[in-house]
Amino acid sequence: MNRDQKTAVVDEIAAQIQEAQAVIAVDYRGTSVPDAAELRARLRDADATFRVVKNSLTERAADKAGAADLKALLEGPTAFTFVRGDAAAAAKALNDFARTHETFAFKGGVLDGEALDVEQIQAIARLPSRDALYGQLVGVVAAPITGLVRGLNALIAGLASQLQQIADQSLIGGETPRAPSSDEDDQDAEPAADPEPPQPDQAEGEDSTEEE
Repeated sequence: MNRDQKTAVVDEIAAQIQEAQAVIAVDYRGTSVPDAAELRARLRDADATFRVVKNSLTERAADKAGAADLKALLEGPTAFTFVRGDAAAAAKALNDFARTHETFAFKGGVLDGEALDVEQIQAIARLPSRDALYGQLVGVVAAPITGLVRGLNALIAGLASQLQQIADQSLIGGETPRAPSSDEDDQDAEPAADPEPPQPDQAEGEDSTEEE
């Protein structure tokens, strides 16, 4: 690799460090080429890239990217995983791979610019993936909405049942006669008979019979 090629590699790694949400360093000793290909396939789902580069070039890239914390991890064979997507899913994939490869081990890393030790990376690996967290969040948000919908459906069903009962009663009992209005009462009522005029009383002292 000539100088220009090395410079291009340094620039590329520096860009990957800056673009990554998390960078995880591992000791990859004993990892075969097929095993590395398998690991890269697992990390692809988390939008992460596994890369092995000479420590000298990675150190220059860390300086250029302003990631001094990564330089302390460059002792012995070191590979980096650049995570652009789900850090928990990437850490889990690496952790699962380490369980079946004894010489594969975490060395440390950074997350959002903050240094991570081995225990912190292992703790991140035990977290639910981003998709799982989204599913839990949707379930929490949807739960009250589901209860509200169920309550509204029950209320609507009850109202419909009552309306149906009223309709059934009207059909069985016949049409309820309409009460006349006050105007109709005034129009249909017969006029009251005039009272008879009072008869004049007979004068006192007069005979009730006519004179012959």
